[in-house]
Amino acid sequence: MPRIVGQIDVSKNEAILDAAIEVLGERGLTASMDEIARRAGVSKQTIYNHYGSKIEVVRALTERRVAAITAPLLTPGAEDDPEATLAAYGRALLEIAASPRSVDLLRLAVAHAAEVPDVARTMYEHGARASRLKLGAFLAREHRAGRISAPDPVMAAEVFGGMVIGTRQIAALLGAGAELSSDDIADIAGEAACRFMRAYAPIN
Repeated sequence: MPRIVGQIDVSKNEAILDAAIEVLGERGLTASMDEIARRAGVSKQTIYNHYGSKIEVVRALTERRVAAITAPLLTPGAEDDPEATLAAYGRALLEIAASPRSVDLLRLAVAHAAEVPDVARTMYEHGARASRLKLGAFLAREHRAGRISAPDPVMAAEVFGGMVIGTRQIAALLGAGAELSSDDIADIAGEAACRFMRAYAPIN
C-alpha cells in the first residue's frame, strides 16, 4: 500500500517524539530540530515532512502524554465506577507529572517561555488544559447520570487535578520534593478520588 503524503512509520514517529522529550528536557524549547533528528536517527527533513514545525512536534508530544493520562476515562465501564476511574486518572497524571523527564521539560519550558511563547502556549493548550477539559467532559457525563453533583464540571476537574498535584509539582521543579514511589502515587490518587466523591456527592 503506498504511503500517504506526510505519513511515516509508527516506529519512526515514536522515535521522534521520544527524542523530542529528551532533547527539549535537556536544552529547553529553543532546542534545534537538528538535535531532535540526530537523537531520533532520522533526517531533519523527515520530521518537517511529517510535522512541519517544532510547534507541531511539541503538539504531538503533549497530545501523546494527555492520551496516556486520560486513557482511564475511556476504558469500558469507566463511567459506572467514577471513584475508581478518578483514582486511575490521578495515578496516570501524577506518574507523568512527577517523572524526572517531565520535571526537566517543564522547568526548561518555563525558563524559555518568553523566548518562544507560541511553543510554550502549545504545551499548555494541548497538555494540561486539554487533560483537564477531557476530565471535565467525563465529570459532566457523571453529573448528568446523577452519580456526582458537578454543575461546573470544568471547575470540578481543576479541583481534582489540584488535589492530586498539590504542591508536589512545584516542589519537584525546585528540587525540594521527595521522590514518589508507585505506592505513594496510588495512595495520593486514591485519597483524592475518595474525598472528591464525598465533596461532589449528589444532593438527595
